Amino acid sequence: MELLHTSCNFETLTLISPPLQSCKFGSNPLLFFSPRRVTLFSGYNHSGRVAVSASSQHGGSNPSSSNSSQTNHASLAQESIAGFLRLEIGLSEVDSDFISSNCPKYSRMIVDGVKDLEEWNSWKGSKESEGIEGLGFKEKVIYMVKQKGDGGKVAFLESLGLSLSSAMYLAHYVSSESLPVLLHKVKYLKEIFFSGSDENGLVGKYARRMMLYLSIPIDEDVQQTLSFFEKIEARRGGLDMLGSVDASFRFLIESFPRLLLLSEENDMKPMVEFLESIGIPKGCSGKVLLLYPPIMLSKTDEIKRRVTAALEKVQVSVVNKDYGKILQKYPWLLSPSIQENYSHIVSFFNSESVLKMDIDHGIRRWPLLLGCSASNMEMMVKEFDKLGVRDKRMGKVIPKMPQLLLCKPQDFLKVVCFLEDLGFQKEIVGQILCRCPEIFGCSIDNNTLQKKLRFLTRFGVSSTHFPRIIKKYPEFLIYDADKTLLPRLKYVMETGISERELAFMIRKFSPLLGYSIDKVLRPKLEFLLNSMEKPVREVIEYPRYFSYSLEKRIKPRFWVLKGRNIECTLQEMLGKNDEEFAADFLGLGELRTHHETS
Repeated sequence: MELLHTSCNFETLTLISPPLQSCKFGSNPLLFFSPRRVTLFSGYNHSGRVAVSASSQHGGSNPSSSNSSQTNHASLAQESIAGFLRLEIGLSEVDSDFISSNCPKYSRMIVDGVKDLEEWNSWKGSKESEGIEGLGFKEKVIYMVKQKGDGGKVAFLESLGLSLSSAMYLAHYVSSESLPVLLHKVKYLKEIFFSGSDENGLVGKYARRMMLYLSIPIDEDVQQTLSFFEKIEARRGGLDMLGSVDASFRFLIESFPRLLLLSEENDMKPMVEFLESIGIPKGCSGKVLLLYPPIMLSKTDEIKRRVTAALEKVQVSVVNKDYGKILQKYPWLLSPSIQENYSHIVSFFNSESVLKMDIDHGIRRWPLLLGCSASNMEMMVKEFDKLGVRDKRMGKVIPKMPQLLLCKPQDFLKVVCFLEDLGFQKEIVGQILCRCPEIFGCSIDNNTLQKKLRFLTRFGVSSTHFPRIIKKYPEFLIYDADKTLLPRLKYVMETGISERELAFMIRKFSPLLGYSIDKVLRPKLEFLLNSMEKPVREVIEYPRYFSYSLEKRIKPRFWVLKGRNIECTLQEMLGKNDEEFAADFLGLGELRTHHETS
């Protein structure tokens, strides 16, 4: 440090520090000109002793310099950087202008470097400043950009949204790549990772669900993926923004910088083509890659080997491209730790006398099971056992609703208590579990099931009939009351059936709640009223009419009876099996259809 000026009475002491030169990019040195002036001011405190205070200035710059000068320098620097990228690096005008206008911190660093260089040169000549005297500001900017030695990659990486420090680190990491090649790779990576729209944040929802149900030791690839998710979750919008290129691409390349070193022709394209070959549409491959980026970092042959291993385990048909559907649901299926957990799951359920076929069916339907430890599933299996659902009976539950194995026992027990409060014994609750396990995945806290029962009371169904209705047709508890049940009941009432009569029909035959308007209710009612010419009160008395096949039972029997001028009720016509019907109405050993007699 050099003493520049002192006063005889030591009232001020001004010093200036020399520049530092210590960092290199490849073989090119990075010059950091950072002269600083420090002025010490003397004085006396209340005890009479000398006190010294200090103030520093950035070189010889005037603290009161106008903002307009700074703005002008920033604008000139932006133009100079764009010109360098276009003329020296060979980028297009559009790309050069975009990069230069979106790297403010890099530009400021360059401008500060120019000012420090000018300031130091004005105080004392140095070897570093030789050859730049007489250059204008824009030329000095270009000089400083060249001295950085990164070929414009720092500016480019900052324009992608990276911080300046991250951009400098990654620029060093990809120093072997030229900027034009790097730019092309980034465009292609964006194209394949963010193909298709994600307006509803579905990719983020999948990511949250994968994280939620993960309870096994994980390998490094999954750990890196979780770290990537956590970076995005910490930002505004959280994981809902995972599918947004503007929000998450910078975190993607920060977390997986090796992506920038991959060859488009030898690495990226073959992997995308392979994913398509196993049933993942081109527009969906981005979702799979975002949820598990290490796929792209693996060799295609290695991913093929993992796919083959998974196919053999869960017995998926590659011919029908079912594997692609499973992989879209759970890309972590390709993780070594996830595949290893499969054997633990099978071993556990084998000890519970559950068929492997049923386990595989459940995994194909809900592959997130593979991320859950067998010890966690065991807690739910014990709850099933309390309801008498064990061994092969469990095989009726797992293929239909494998998600139940991932439930919290306390949530499952809330549904059990709900049914017990309605008067069901545990044995009957177990029967309902086997028939419609989806009910036990409903939320009691959100009053999901209670709303269905309140809906029935709107149509005059008394709560005393709830157990009978649920036992005969528990499936209605999983329907949407306003979007599914209400339109069906309104349609039935439009035929002239009153609310009271409808309540009677539901009490007598609750499966009525499950019939589609277009596929069941409308065609059968129209045939009843128009072809059979029967009054609508017939279905009030015998709502089971809707359960029979129109083509295989209702029409054939009606046309046979009509041809013989036989009148009977719907129950008499449909409630008998073929032998009884033939014996009672035809005096024959077997039933002949209208088509056969015509």
